[in-house]
Amino acid sequence: MSLPAAIAIGCSAGGVDALKTVIGGLDPRLQQTILVCCHSSSDTVDLLCEVLRRVSAIPVIEATERHSVRSGVVQLAPTGYHLLVESDQHFALSIDPRVNYARPSIDVLFSSAAEVWQATLIGVVLTGGNADGAAGLKRIRQLGGVAIVQSPAEAEVGTMPQAALDIAGADYCVSLSDIAPLLNRLCLA
Repeated sequence: MSLPAAIAIGCSAGGVDALKTVIGGLDPRLQQTILVCCHSSSDTVDLLCEVLRRVSAIPVIEATERHSVRSGVVQLAPTGYHLLVESDQHFALSIDPRVNYARPSIDVLFSSAAEVWQATLIGVVLTGGNADGAAGLKRIRQLGGVAIVQSPAEAEVGTMPQAALDIAGADYCVSLSDIAPLLNRLCLA
């Protein structure tokens, strides 16, 4: 099996702390593209980028329209836009209607990333209060990618990971503290 090319992570309620744990635990040698969609009530994603930069050994930036995806960099979906990955591995931003009450939507990011990376994509669903991410994680698995879901029992809000398990299933359902070590193992094997 070839190494994963990309990791897509989605979260909502309780997601900032969960992301700090996951992103903060990633090995600086990772060369995968790392995409993050976090539902936020903030006007910009700047604060979240700054919070994650403080704990991350990997650069953290906001994804921008028409820029190429970057390896070995954490790229966050901007507030108020769906983030899509196009077949040429450039970002597209969309103001299409909300999906699962959210824009950016995890489902939109996961589904577009699944089409690009197929079996070399890992999807990760963390804590959250709705079902966003479940359909996208199902698409990742349909195309041969790997699904990791935070254990709903220990998530700050278990609704999102439970929906992911119910709709998509998972290759790994683990506690938050085990996700970064698992990603490191899968991506550096």
